[in-house]
Amino acid sequence: MSDNELVKRLAWSGLVAGIGALASIVTTRVAALVFRRIFGEDPPE
Repeated sequence: MSDNELVKRLAWSGLVAGIGALASIVTTRVAALVFRRIFGEDPPE
């Protein structure tokens, strides 16, 4: 499996996409938390 370049590229793409999606979710939640602390209300949609 580790000798196949296509598998390595697909695994890399999957990791980048997965970590990017996770980072986006975490960033959105942190930003919403900060917004609520500053303004005392939910952030705009």
